Amino acid sequence: MAKPPAKPDSAPPGAASERLVGLPPLVTPATRLLILGSFPGAASLAARQYYAHPQNQFWRVLQAILPAGPHQLDMSSYENRSNWMLYHGVGLWDVYASCTRTGSLDAHIRDAVVNDFAALRQRCPQLAAIAHNGAESHRHSPVVVAALTEPGSPPGAPALPAYRLPSTSPANAAWSFERKLATWREVFERHGLV
Repeated sequence: MAKPPAKPDSAPPGAASERLVGLPPLVTPATRLLILGSFPGAASLAARQYYAHPQNQFWRVLQAILPAGPHQLDMSSYENRSNWMLYHGVGLWDVYASCTRTGSLDAHIRDAVVNDFAALRQRCPQLAAIAHNGAESHRHSPVVVAALTEPGSPPGAPALPAYRLPSTSPANAAWSFERKLATWREVFERHGLV
């Protein structure tokens, strides 16, 4: 009796043949600014934490913008960082719910499925703005804004503002930390978060 052909080695994490599923949203009813990335990188998926790559500047940017509060912020704890961010009215999610991708670069995202933003609308009644962390996320701005706009809004009502912010990814080496920080801070100030 012939043996069945051997199965090829399983694909490494993040290989294009494997369907990757993103992280749940970090939001509360007090969320006023929703920051959207494209899709978590390999380090974030492995840790099940947003912006887990040690060279991603996301948490460092937020720490430079938002006050620490009455207690010293323990930035080594993901739970503390997340709760601190949520306390300040900032939420976090990604544009894509799932995709295939080799590595962590946005350029390698294939077969992406956009998250259900309409379902998020009721969870964030105070939402005042969207901030896209990078160009890939911002490509979907019209779809996101339309999904988060209350049905039955009067024609001509102002749309939810959406901003394209420079990516905090280590792949965005063209922008210095200081330049990224200034651009991010401007949006936070515009919406009264600092």
